[in-house]
Amino acid sequence: EVQLVESGGGLVQAGGSLRLSCAASGFTFDDYAIGWFRQAPGKEREGVSCISSSDGILYYVGSEKAPFTISSDNARNTVYLRIDSLKPEDTAVYYCAAAPQCSDYVRWFHYWGQGTQVTVSS
Repeated sequence: EVQLVESGGGLVQAGGSLRLSCAASGFTFDDYAIGWFRQAPGKEREGVSCISSSDGILYYVGSEKAPFTISSDNARNTVYLRIDSLKPEDTAVYYCAAAPQCSDYVRWFHYWGQGTQVTVSS
């Protein structure tokens, strides 16, 4: 059974940092891309970043990758998303998802985690 479990969300003050984790199981980790998405209240889900052995590292939010840093620990089948300089507009539920290749297209991903809430106070 494919499982993606996010953790690391929480309440943080503006300017702070968080590291989100996505623990994967039930599939061959190296064969899949892991993407991070977020959905703010009243908004559509949007792609944040993606990592895979074939696509490398991709960032989708904004024109610069900062303040997001994606990384992967293949020994632990876990992908991380570090978010620095958090702003109130970063408040959202953050999801990780798996697909054969990276994309910022939500429907490209068939496997999803349950999400982790990130709330940034001003």
